[in-house]
Amino acid sequence: MAPKKKEEEKPRQLLGRPGNNIKAGLVGMPNVGKSTTFNLMCNMSIPAENFPFCTIDPSESRVEVPDPQFKELLSAWKPKSEVAAFLTVFDIAGLVKGAAEGAGLGNAFLSHISATDALFHICRTYEETADGDVATHVEDSVDPVRDLEIIAGELLAKDIAFVENVRGPLAKEVGRDGKAKEKKDKLEATDKILDYMKAGNDVRFGTWNNKEIDVINEYNLLTSKPALYLVNMSEKDFLRKKNKFLPKLHAWITEKRPGEKMIPYSAAMEQKLVDFSEDEKKAYLEENKITSTMDKIVVEGYHTLQLIHFYTSGADEVKCWTIRKGWKAPQAAGTIHTDFERGFIKAEVYAYKDWKELGDVDKVKAAGKYRTEGKEYVVQDGDCIFFKFNVSDPGKKK
Repeated sequence: MAPKKKEEEKPRQLLGRPGNNIKAGLVGMPNVGKSTTFNLMCNMSIPAENFPFCTIDPSESRVEVPDPQFKELLSAWKPKSEVAAFLTVFDIAGLVKGAAEGAGLGNAFLSHISATDALFHICRTYEETADGDVATHVEDSVDPVRDLEIIAGELLAKDIAFVENVRGPLAKEVGRDGKAKEKKDKLEATDKILDYMKAGNDVRFGTWNNKEIDVINEYNLLTSKPALYLVNMSEKDFLRKKNKFLPKLHAWITEKRPGEKMIPYSAAMEQKLVDFSEDEKKAYLEENKITSTMDKIVVEGYHTLQLIHFYTSGADEVKCWTIRKGWKAPQAAGTIHTDFERGFIKAEVYAYKDWKELGDVDKVKAAGKYRTEGKEYVVQDGDCIFFKFNVSDPGKKK
């Protein structure tokens, strides 16, 4: 009888810093509309002026993730308490060429980027402000592809410098204790990562085994963070859906950043919508056959971070619980309370779409779509879950 083939270990996620407190940073050259975009996303007033380096310390806010399913659950349950899904967003000051060596406001802002889990790269295609004034640019011209390449180059340079800095002491440790396999493996992974980056590559596009992924996550490399590209256009260009830079940006992202997305929008137009009355806003959108892009940006950003959420619902509370895509039921239970994960017994699960189609939980049960799942169940986006657990005897196996 042939020996049973060993099941391959599934690669762990490459997401910078693993954890639940997940943050996205708005990055780009100075004066491309980051703070204005942040204001629009977060409905929060911070300075947004027409000159470089307006933002020095990063502003932070939680943005509600638009979710029609959550609103439907609220309407049905009418709970005493409601908690939506949120995305934490940072507005990070503009980077310039040479930032990795301290140019502009340099290393401080690169450290702010290090504190995030994903990046929203904002670039601009317009030369004038909404008022018709010349919109200044630190490179003295508008070229969003060049801007993205500058930012990418600075992040990569910072990562290379960091890994070179940690490699030296690590190599000395291996030299002193050549039998320490864990340190030798880490040095080998570090050298592979360093060679890959020196060839001009962001680490998130490499093929890595689990040990290498653990090293990348430990180093919290800037180029390991998933990205979304936001193209800030003039109102005129956005409405006509044309700009000479859009094809060039699409080609650059397709070639250099495979699998990552680009979203054109107009911060000037979005600001106008904020200032309109509801009737004026509705009329403007209908006349121009468009919708606001802010909801799309937040939702895409949420999924760029490989996030999903499940619901707990009842008369007392309807709540979204944010987890990583691919998490199993005990991990998801642990977001509610560590005891839920430690004493996990089972999860009672039904899909939102089944609840919506059938009308209520009793009908979901009658249709056989109310399921009991165990420890290996991978939670799906939009699951409604009731966990059962027992921690009365932590030392006893369940």
